[in-house]
Amino acid sequence: MGLAPAAHGGNRTGRIFTGDASGDFLFRALHAAGLANQALSVSREDGLALFGTLVTAAARCAPPDNRPTPGEFETCRPFLEREMRALPELRVIVALGALAFGETLRALRAAGESVPRPLPRFAHAGEARVGKIALLGSYHPSQQNTFTGRLTPPMLEAVFRRARELAGLSRR
Repeated sequence: MGLAPAAHGGNRTGRIFTGDASGDFLFRALHAAGLANQALSVSREDGLALFGTLVTAAARCAPPDNRPTPGEFETCRPFLEREMRALPELRVIVALGALAFGETLRALRAAGESVPRPLPRFAHAGEARVGKIALLGSYHPSQQNTFTGRLTPPMLEAVFRRARELAGLSRR
């Protein structure tokens, strides 16, 4: 679960996290964890296949300053709820960043899941059980986080390996 399509990535290419540096970092980690057939996503026609994985976002359009407002999240939440309900086998969600983590909790509650009180807090590699779903947190693969070393490839790969394990997916 990402935040929103990037103006020069997913918004331009038509596939979230495709064609930008955040996506390059993300898809390398998904590939390393056995959840993607290749480590790069440059266009919708590049042959990328994901295994037991859906990449989506809490907001559906590229927001100004790359930060959706509460109103934009609220407007987009019904789409996210429908997406969740359309995935009856959904067992794990990896939220990329604290904003996506919080919005995932709101969408899960709206979709009928039992959200614990007090609310789970975001932490990199943190885990929470929300009804039938395991919610994992990860720092967002933004250049701000990856260039500074706050998020490294091994850190993100470990989160996706854990997600694969919790979902019961075999390594491809």
